[in-house]
Amino acid sequence: MAKRKTKFVCQDCGYESMKWMGKCPGCQSWNSMVEEFEATASPKKRGFVTASTTLSKPQPITKIERREEQRYNTHINELNRVLGGGIVPGSLVLVGGDPGIGKSTLLLQVSSEVAKHGERVLYISGEESIKQTKLRADRLHISSDELFVLAETDVEHIEKIIEEMNPTLVIIDSIQTVYLDAVTSAPGSVSQVRECTAAFMRIAKTKGIAIFIVGHVTKQGSIAGPRLLEHMVDSVLYFEGERHHTYRILRAVKNRFGSTNEIGIFEMKEIGLAEVLNPSEIFLEERSAGAAGSAVVASMEGTRTVLVEIQALISPTSFGNPRRMSTGIDHNRISLIMAVLEKRVGMLLQNQDAYVKVAGGVRLDEPSIDLATAIAIASSFRDAPTPTSDVIIGEVGLTGEVRRVTRLEQRVLEASKLGFKRVIVPEKNLGGWNIPSGIDVIGVNTVNEAIEVTLGGATSGSPKFEL
Repeated sequence: MAKRKTKFVCQDCGYESMKWMGKCPGCQSWNSMVEEFEATASPKKRGFVTASTTLSKPQPITKIERREEQRYNTHINELNRVLGGGIVPGSLVLVGGDPGIGKSTLLLQVSSEVAKHGERVLYISGEESIKQTKLRADRLHISSDELFVLAETDVEHIEKIIEEMNPTLVIIDSIQTVYLDAVTSAPGSVSQVRECTAAFMRIAKTKGIAIFIVGHVTKQGSIAGPRLLEHMVDSVLYFEGERHHTYRILRAVKNRFGSTNEIGIFEMKEIGLAEVLNPSEIFLEERSAGAAGSAVVASMEGTRTVLVEIQALISPTSFGNPRRMSTGIDHNRISLIMAVLEKRVGMLLQNQDAYVKVAGGVRLDEPSIDLATAIAIASSFRDAPTPTSDVIIGEVGLTGEVRRVTRLEQRVLEASKLGFKRVIVPEKNLGGWNIPSGIDVIGVNTVNEAIEVTLGGATSGSPKFEL
């Protein structure tokens, strides 16, 4: 009998080695190499060319017919926005998020909405029994004859069920629980996750069935398993938010059928996830009037404008090295902005601890938030509140200049809708667009000018949120 070949696979990054190593050369993690048997499959399954294989021929790109992708409406506008307009038939979508964040709830609601409109949906749960899924469905008031539930972990049996039912949408909850008999490693291992995902991808592409698979995340917040998993699927959606807060953000980090800058915002309620139609009003409703260290910025998330509050707290340090902590903003960006304030504005911040956060649990990463962050830090350092009717937009350069931003007209229009009276913008952005009535637009060239405008003569008065 031939000896079975074994290999050692890193459970974090998928690095393979013929011998065991304490530290993975790929991701530098310790004790992550696990021994696995190599799968023994036929040449046809492994992808080798056989005599019966039909070879495809290359075609000139000018002769390829272009067709618009037909999409299924999920009837959840926030999800449609993130997916790029709806579910594309034959697509494979990976949904990741922390445990208990609401992934299963979201996908069960999507299944219900699609099934209500005449499409057959198959919900496969590998973590819960059928009765547990029914309890969640009753809590969400979900009832549809076209929504079928199956508790199964064998991929081969799942494939047979899909062939018999021919559903429009399939939900796999989760990819870490299903397995293939041909792979000898345990469910959830790198080899099982990779091979099972490849099997579902083949089903989706050959039968034109849209498949959503749920993926667990690691302590670092990334999808558990090899990075190859994210490359295999068509779209990767992250469901973010804190378990102790009601708001959830669905963000696309990869999308072959749409933009990766879109976000969907939901609120967790007793009857499930509800869409948030105006997130700016929610993020600003608890803002304190007259408090130092606060500034409002109009940030672009894809095609949506979101007004959020940036808070900063500057206090003398008790240690040799001052602390720099941030939530919702990159830590390195805070250090850069504080260096500009110290060098170009003259603020002595080298002996000050800095704590900066974005209120509401949103994460911002676009350059237009630089000026608002700088104003919030300066406001806390000088203990001078910013006007509550101001919105601050602009990118800050290392020489202290305020650089232009994109889609300024759309940002100002959103600020005007929410009752703000003044917007501080880069001078280079003025001209060439229409200023909404009832709002003043002030252009600045440097950070010094912006600080003088906002902190030199602060006014009181809270904006009214009128839509």
